[in-house]
Amino acid sequence: MLCISAKEFLFWKKKQLLKGGNQQSFDVLLHCVGGISTSEQNLLSINPEGNINLKKTLDFLESVWEDHLFNYSPIQYLCGITFWRDLQLKVTNKVLIPRPETEMIVDIVSKIFGKKSQKMLFAELGTGSGAISIALTLAYPLWDGIATDIDEDALEIATENHRNSSTQTNLKFYCGNWWSPLENFKGKLDLAISNPPYIPKDTYEVLPKEVKNFEPKIALLGGEDGLEHITEIIERAPLYLKDKGWLILENHFDQGEKVKQLLIKNKFTSIEIVNDFSGIGRFTIGRYK
Repeated sequence: MLCISAKEFLFWKKKQLLKGGNQQSFDVLLHCVGGISTSEQNLLSINPEGNINLKKTLDFLESVWEDHLFNYSPIQYLCGITFWRDLQLKVTNKVLIPRPETEMIVDIVSKIFGKKSQKMLFAELGTGSGAISIALTLAYPLWDGIATDIDEDALEIATENHRNSSTQTNLKFYCGNWWSPLENFKGKLDLAISNPPYIPKDTYEVLPKEVKNFEPKIALLGGEDGLEHITEIIERAPLYLKDKGWLILENHFDQGEKVKQLLIKNKFTSIEIVNDFSGIGRFTIGRYK
């Protein structure tokens, strides 16, 4: 630990934020790399006397911050950690950084099934960091979960995140493309969830540098119209869901109606487009027959 005065730290912090960026990203850096939490920072602002202990030097923290600002590197990748709901998750450039909007999937599940539920089986297709599946198994300890991903590196990260977040063993990880690893679970799933790649090709080409240059293309690009993977997931879902089983999909802001029509075409009912925090139709849900 390195000991410096609180006043020196606060002066340095102000200087860094004047360079650009946002407070939230800077807080992630200080928490994950510097070892000083947001609550500790708030206390310093009230009482700037005394000293604080840091895990890294101010020069090192400044170099990471400037890499974020000037090279567009996502702060989560630089720190190796992101915060999502009440989870602290490991992330690398092998997995998509889970977005705050995606947190709503857990709330949608809660709305459908209630806060407490009997034993059930769910699957998440394309788990990435494992955020959704881990959150669900923590919220519903009686449920069994299966999380799939096409990338072995992503599954290693998801498995590590699960191990670090929970002592439960009710979540299993399988490698493969969408439904392929689930051949033994046909007709057995009460719920399937996916936040698949849904960015249309033209939109992908003009994504911000911090997204396009760093986050995995395979987790973002959804083909020409963005619906390539969503279509495949919906068309094969009836093979794996129980009757009355639910499918929850995250989609691009303008795809809700198209996804709804795909669900209708494949005999889903109780279809609903759910808005995110910004009032955008970010999720489409349906029940099989």
